[in-house]
Amino acid sequence: MLHERYAPSPEVFDVVWKHCAIVCEIAERIMDGAGLDLDRDLVRAGCLLHDIGVYELYDATGQLDHTSYILHGVLGHEILRHEGLPEVIRRFCSRHTGVGLTRDDIERQRLPLPLDDYVAESLEEWLVMYADKFHSKTNPPVFVSAESYAAHVRRFGEDKVTIFKSMREYFGEPELGPIADRHGHALV
Repeated sequence: MLHERYAPSPEVFDVVWKHCAIVCEIAERIMDGAGLDLDRDLVRAGCLLHDIGVYELYDATGQLDHTSYILHGVLGHEILRHEGLPEVIRRFCSRHTGVGLTRDDIERQRLPLPLDDYVAESLEEWLVMYADKFHSKTNPPVFVSAESYAAHVRRFGEDKVTIFKSMREYFGEPELGPIADRHGHALV
């Protein structure tokens, strides 16, 4: 399994893998609830691999480099390229951050990313990006309500608020309470 190969420790594997599996569960609930006709296998693969680049940000002592976290998507894209996975899978890594990062975002915010547009284009990419907003790998991990994420994304501009609002309208809001209870994570 790729996650086990790249995880620097069992503890880090547990955090990242659990998050990816939870995002997959959220995406599947959204697809079922909205009756969406998407490539379910592609969505599952995207959910399970979207954060694989996070492993590259841990040092030998198991500490996460929070200052470089914005790079985890492009790092994951590169890992999957190195592993020979097709571009359609690799894109889930580089296209899930926030509600998408544009060249303008990178320049305006002076982000340490290669200058490019990292925005979801397919509905499958859009769904993985959306489902990812509802769970955080913080310590302790938490589920994030749509209202909480909407308030969070506002700091990046009204255009990001509008994008998230469009996602909510298109996909609907997942029922997070039962999932949060089952995993023992708070819902904020």
